[in-house]
Amino acid sequence: MATVSLNDVRKQYGQTKVIHGVNCEIADGEFIVILGPSGCGKSTLLRMIAGLEMISGGTISIGGQVMNEVEPTHRDIAMVFQNYALYPHMNIFENMAYGLKIQQIPKAEIESRVKQAAEILELSHLLKRKPRQLSGGQRQRVAMGRCIVRQPKVFLFDEPLSNLDAKLRGQMRIELKNLHKTFGITSIYVTHDQVEAMTLGDRMIVMDGGYASQIGSPIEVYRKPATKFVAGFIGAPPMNFLDVQLDSEGSHALLPGKEALSLETPLADYAGKAVTLGIRPEHIHVHEESDEAQHLNVDYVETLGADTLIHGHFGEDQTKLTIRLQDIHFLETGQRIPISIPSNRIHLFDPQTELRIGD
Repeated sequence: MATVSLNDVRKQYGQTKVIHGVNCEIADGEFIVILGPSGCGKSTLLRMIAGLEMISGGTISIGGQVMNEVEPTHRDIAMVFQNYALYPHMNIFENMAYGLKIQQIPKAEIESRVKQAAEILELSHLLKRKPRQLSGGQRQRVAMGRCIVRQPKVFLFDEPLSNLDAKLRGQMRIELKNLHKTFGITSIYVTHDQVEAMTLGDRMIVMDGGYASQIGSPIEVYRKPATKFVAGFIGAPPMNFLDVQLDSEGSHALLPGKEALSLETPLADYAGKAVTLGIRPEHIHVHEESDEAQHLNVDYVETLGADTLIHGHFGEDQTKLTIRLQDIHFLETGQRIPISIPSNRIHLFDPQTELRIGD
């Protein structure tokens, strides 16, 4: 096990900059997830840690040793890829043992390590089979087993569950979490799936266009997103964003329906100015009818069983809004429902910088 330090890590291809000075200290035994949409630089960052991509600036250290010029084979890391990368002509035992044979580990120790890993991953009865005889989930477990037997300082995962169906992904998430508890090896996991990030990571690095927009625990990122991008990327369905005006004292936000929403903390610097207000669909209240109620005009309803998503609009400018309600709710297009936005659940962002403002 080892710490991993990223100090002003940058990458560019010619004049094109793709990673812009990422800084992060990953603790010994920590499970950290690099999260972001396609093209944000998350896999490039992982490949630089692995040594598969040369860095253009900054330093990468593993266990206190700078790795900038160290070959991948000498970094004492193990990597699990999206496509399993198993040798089709070898059986499962041979696939898991191959890396140890290359290192000239004694035969008895190889057999012991492989059998131990196979037992943990429930692969013991499959060791004589070829990869083509296994399911996708079993193949991915073999790929993880091949890394486990290496007993590396750091595990690197590059979207390892992307090829699996939803049920298998759920099962594999649990297995990965249990494996990390068992071995306690520092792990860096790349994904575009926020569910994987929220459930697996001790912390996450949210990437946006080559920048680390926010680094924090899943709950910290969910509750206090640092930027509008992070706020919109974390959460399903995405956060609602409203263009609002603050009053002359910066103590109230004027919603599209002319309702004045009291702010818990006045923003004197933004008094009389436009800001972006964010509210998550699950935090909007639907309440009893009243004369003062704000009304949402229902455009479309998605019934998901455990939840119901209501898409609609409100106010004179027909501002779009999505609400998430627990359980099943039978609503019709065109129906009007009374709603309210709780002031203790809102997020405010500067419309120019898109940075969080307030608490």
